[in-house]
Amino acid sequence: MRPDGRQPDSLRPTTLERNVIKFAEGSCLIKMGDTHVLCAATVEERVPPFLKGTGQGWVTAEYSMLPRSGRQRNQRDSSRGPNGRSMEIQRLIGRSLRAVVDLNALGERTVTIDCDALLADGGTRCASITGGYVALAEAFRWMQDKRMLKRSPLKESLAAVSVGVYRGVEVLDLNYDEDSQANTDMNIVMTESGRFVEVQGTAENEPFSAEALGKMLSLAKKGIGELTGLQRSALGS
Repeated sequence: MRPDGRQPDSLRPTTLERNVIKFAEGSCLIKMGDTHVLCAATVEERVPPFLKGTGQGWVTAEYSMLPRSGRQRNQRDSSRGPNGRSMEIQRLIGRSLRAVVDLNALGERTVTIDCDALLADGGTRCASITGGYVALAEAFRWMQDKRMLKRSPLKESLAAVSVGVYRGVEVLDLNYDEDSQANTDMNIVMTESGRFVEVQGTAENEPFSAEALGKMLSLAKKGIGELTGLQRSALGS
């Protein structure tokens, strides 16, 4: 039923490899099928002006796609000016990660997570959040090793996954072919404890029912549980 032969409740083959960028304080290469995103964390001893003097830190993100990450060449953001889609995605990544960080424990420092899509076959924003969490956790470990922090500011883990209705069936982790034809497309960001950080859902053609929504949320919970396990393995905890 699915283009790649997966069952409706199956993730694409997924791997997370940490510490892949020599000079970054934290990094992770996440591969979800043919979607590959490189996430890098940078720690800086500064905060945005509105946080100066508060003792509170900040976590933010930047997102971009390489020109040939997709089926057609994309212009670089630096060539075409501000890109609305990229800005919307990086804001999503930043606020998702901040939801599981004790910003007061971070102190007046900023951690920036750069997410670059090397290969895009659907779900790059979800992969960025899932891989970005690993890069962020690595950066906090680096800060502890440098005695910049006594403990990790992380409150719990989180991950993200797409769900949708494809050919009348609720499915998990849509690739591009499915996403481009889906009746419903939804991105779910959820913590390890099962709490929602963000739910983005749109009916592309037919409106979806409460029953379909319930099935999609159940699929997302299952997928995020599997992604959480992969995050733990990547981090060695």
